[in-house]
Order: sequence, then C-alpha cells, then structure tokens
Amino acid sequence: MNDRDLFWDADIDALKKGFIFNQTTEEFTCLICRKSFQKGLIFPWTEGLYMEAERAIKQHIIDEHGSMLDYLLSMNKKYTGLTDVQRKILMSFKSGQSDKEIAKQLDIGSTSTIRTHRFKLKEKEKQAKVFLAIMEMLKNADQKDDLVQIHKGATQVDERYAITTKEREKVLSTYFKKGPDGPITHFPSKEKRKIIVLQHIIRKFDPERIYNEMEVNEVLKPVIDDYVTVRRYLIEYGFLDRNKDCSEYWVKK
Repeated sequence: MNDRDLFWDADIDALKKGFIFNQTTEEFTCLICRKSFQKGLIFPWTEGLYMEAERAIKQHIIDEHGSMLDYLLSMNKKYTGLTDVQRKILMSFKSGQSDKEIAKQLDIGSTSTIRTHRFKLKEKEKQAKVFLAIMEMLKNADQKDDLVQIHKGATQVDERYAITTKEREKVLSTYFKKGPDGPITHFPSKEKRKIIVLQHIIRKFDPERIYNEMEVNEVLKPVIDDYVTVRRYLIEYGFLDRNKDCSEYWVKK
C-alpha cells in the first residue's frame, strides 16, 4: 500500500483512533504524518517517562495533532461535506456547551437555530451510514473502480483527478522514459498528465522533513531542468506547502 493511501484506505475505527497497525511489519503508523512505532520497543518520551509502541502512537497524536476530531474537523469542505457554520457548531458540541451558549458564542440566531442544525447533522449522519453500506456492497462488483487516490492537499477536485491506474502507468512511462527517477525532457501541458507527473514527483520528498528552497531544488533538478516551474506547480496543486517568507517547504498533509 502506498503511504499516501493510508488515510483514505483506513476504516472508520482507524480514522477515529488516528493510526493503523500493520500485521506484517508490526508497526503502529500515524494516519496524518505516517510516523511509525515498532511493536515490542520502548520509546523515551519526556524526562523519566517511557512508553510502549501503542501508547506512544496515541500520545504522539495528542502531542503533534491535538486530536483526530480536531484534525478531521479542520479538513477541507470537499472531504467533510460540512459548511463552516456546521463545523463550528460541531466543535462547540465537543466542548459540551448548551444550545443557548452555542447560539450566543457563534452569533447565529436562537437556540431553535442550533436545534435545527442538530437535526440536519443527524440526517446527514443517517445518509452517510446508508451511503457507506451501499459502497461496501459494491466494492466486489465494481471491478472498474481502480481510480488513483486524490492527495489530501488537492486545491480543486474535479474531473482532472479521475485517473485510473492504467492511465497513470501510461503517462509515467511516456514522460519518465529513463526510469522513475527521471529525467523528463519537458513538463506536460495537459492538466491530467500534469497531475499524474506531480503525484509521482512528490514521492521523492520526505513527508516528515522541512526543506529550504535550495533543498527542494536539489530534489527536483535530477527530474527536470525547469525545476522552478515544477516547484511552483507542486505548491499550486497542493502537494507542497511553504511559509510566508519561503524559507521552509514541506509535504502538505
């Protein structure tokens, strides 16, 4: 399984916990940043405190990501289907506030408004359960469902991302004639091909590392001479992110 598929291939229980356990490698792996902890090992945490692997992965999620609920609620609307108001209301539910307190804090009407939102969210939950059941039952029947997973940082999800495994392999063999490490002679102009090539290039970056601009360039130079353009596209399409002064770059998660 590709590291970038871990999050989307995880079941609901794993998404709630924030990690998966690989029976083959005996590793607990964080779904957000993919940091792993080997079962059977003891990990030093704070001064004088040591943790076994499963406890360490749970503490890692708290220390580094807050909580899975916080992380899931912070995800883009295209993944959660939640409006900004619904997201804020759910965050308020987490804190145990009353409807009256929520209405006052968010300034979105009366308690009846909050009750209406509660009702709509419950209906959304029912719909989600039915939809998940339908998709589960279709998994074995839908032999054509070999679409490549969309990266979480995708800025605009549309038909450009309807990429099959066969399409990806064909495009990569066309542009990476000398092998997966490059070089390529030119960057594709067609949108779907552009995304496929970027999906491949981003795998050259360590998702747990912070890069400076020169280091990003060094990763890209063996791939293409016009590495500046490719660096810009990696950011534009949500594969890489950077701080305001462009001194730090990292894989967008």
